[in-house]
Amino acid sequence: MSVLKRKANSARRSPFAAAIVIALGLLLSGGGYAVASGAVTSANASDPYKNADNIAAGKKLFLANCASCHGQNAGGTSAAPSLIGVGAASVDFQVGSGRMPAQGSGPQMPTKTPQFNDQQILELAAYVSSLAPGPAVPSDSAIAADGNAERGGTLFRTNCAMCHNAVGAGGALTEGKYAPALMEADPKEIYEAMITGPQNMPVFSDANLTPTDKKDIITYLTYVQTNPSPGGYELANLGPVAEGLFAWVFLLGLIIGITVWLGAKSN
Repeated sequence: MSVLKRKANSARRSPFAAAIVIALGLLLSGGGYAVASGAVTSANASDPYKNADNIAAGKKLFLANCASCHGQNAGGTSAAPSLIGVGAASVDFQVGSGRMPAQGSGPQMPTKTPQFNDQQILELAAYVSSLAPGPAVPSDSAIAADGNAERGGTLFRTNCAMCHNAVGAGGALTEGKYAPALMEADPKEIYEAMITGPQNMPVFSDANLTPTDKKDIITYLTYVQTNPSPGGYELANLGPVAEGLFAWVFLLGLIIGITVWLGAKSN
């Protein structure tokens, strides 16, 4: 046993021992880094919003179409806000709905036919999301309308109806702004609006509305979009004010007209 100890002590005192330990340490750390780096590269290659080619193409599109307002580095100017940290979801929402690039200034940017195709929108979103972390474009499973429509209706009326109307018909806000109608909004657009808070809309993080809550709201709005009013003509779903106005002006006016006609006929 003492012979083995002497040999071990002798090996530790060898001038090559430190070099061997350092070499083994470098080999292990380098190998670990290579494995981790390969895994990250593989994951980025499979994610179109982290793909290097898409980011490079998106930067070219940004410099040609967006930098005049948002700045060469997307840091914002007096004409437009910074895009640092807005995430891919915000770009996908704004550009995909045609709100951006804007054709002019105003209290609110309206929707229009998108200027870019789907691949170009993806590339722009990939570039902006590469600048800083931000909300990601939701997955297909996250926006699937397979939640609880009844619960979604309750959540929508609690959190959204004060601006968008109880069934998503939209409504006027202050200073020329408005909450848009949701009758033709697709599920991805609805989800992205909730997580990015465009224009006057607040951001509904997962702490405010969980992914399940968002799915239920999307399910409710999809149901409203695809099922006509059981009561007949719904007057554009504008609510009790429009219905009351219709009743007082047209129906009551009709009754008064009939009364006057009957009185004139009897005379």
